[in-house]
Amino acid sequence: MTGKSTKGAAAQGASRKEQDTKVAKAQIVEQMAGASGLTKKQAGDAFDTVIDSIVGSLRDGKSVGLPRLGTLSVRATAERTGVRPGTSEKILIPAGKKVAFKVAADLKSTL
Repeated sequence: MTGKSTKGAAAQGASRKEQDTKVAKAQIVEQMAGASGLTKKQAGDAFDTVIDSIVGSLRDGKSVGLPRLGTLSVRATAERTGVRPGTSEKILIPAGKKVAFKVAADLKSTL
């Protein structure tokens, strides 16, 4: 026996599986560069600008429509009570905000 834990190997396998199902920013930038004739640097800058614009709009409380994908919007969450795990103590969870995504009909029918 080598003394190595199989638990670590299982965790590595899970992360590899996640990498296979998740598209990274670098992959999107590469596709953008190939489709548009931009350099990877230019495509990366354009990608960052789009993301910054989306985040800024959401921060300002605006909805963001992404054609053929859906709409991102900020929704208020109400104050509520919860239970602290382990102690079963009731706690107050303050009101806040969350980002919601409504899938476009085009995308929904494609999947």
